[in-house]
Amino acid sequence: MAGYIGKKAALTVGIAATVDELNYNDTGSAVGTVVASKTVTADANKDVASFRNVTLTGELDAATLDISGAGDVAGALTNNSVAVKVAGKETIWIAASAMQPTTSNGCSSLTTVETTSGRPDMVVLDFDKDSDEFAQFTVAFPKSWNEGTVTYQFFWSGIAATTGVSLTLQGVATGDNDTIDVAYGTSVLVNDDAQGAVEEMLVSAESGAITIAGSPAVDQVCYFRIGRDVSDSGDDMAGDCRLHGIKLFFTTDAKNDS
Repeated sequence: MAGYIGKKAALTVGIAATVDELNYNDTGSAVGTVVASKTVTADANKDVASFRNVTLTGELDAATLDISGAGDVAGALTNNSVAVKVAGKETIWIAASAMQPTTSNGCSSLTTVETTSGRPDMVVLDFDKDSDEFAQFTVAFPKSWNEGTVTYQFFWSGIAATTGVSLTLQGVATGDNDTIDVAYGTSVLVNDDAQGAVEEMLVSAESGAITIAGSPAVDQVCYFRIGRDVSDSGDDMAGDCRLHGIKLFFTTDAKNDS
């Protein structure tokens, strides 16, 4: 009996794990496969399959990273400390020179205004103080556009005053075999005040969301109409609004246009 006890003791020397801890290793599956509430063991190639959610509190350092499904990055995505461009909010600059006065109630034709010889000229469209006037332009958005709402800011100059102007923007989308004789969507107004001096560059706040009429989709042209709303209470500048251009903001939801 003493010899038997001695052999049993020899078998347990150096094992400090509990029964529960040993059971964590009993996956019942081949190595390299994740089993709920069990120890994860890499296979002979150092691979592990079937992870569901993994939370890292430090850095993930990998020579290559292959994500076959969708990835959600809550923080900044960088490459050698440089931010990586991702889908999201984008901007297009639409200069006044890319716009055309509308046939009905159009603003002035494109005008070049010299400031001082050898310095920048202002290339602008003038919108009158006494009546609503309009210009139009077109945009063919990239395929990566989410086909949703857009917003804008307008860049302008005025007279030597501290009063303001109100501009509106509206849009409609047309595609292959669609009529172009179609109504614009609802206009969205933005007001901005002059700062007291002529030949200043003035920048409005960003507008609210503009819903483009029609059925915006890939390979469509969006017509936009911008105008001055002189009947708005915020439009009280007694002179022309000289439009330099606008920033048009839109959202992408794809990594590229392929």
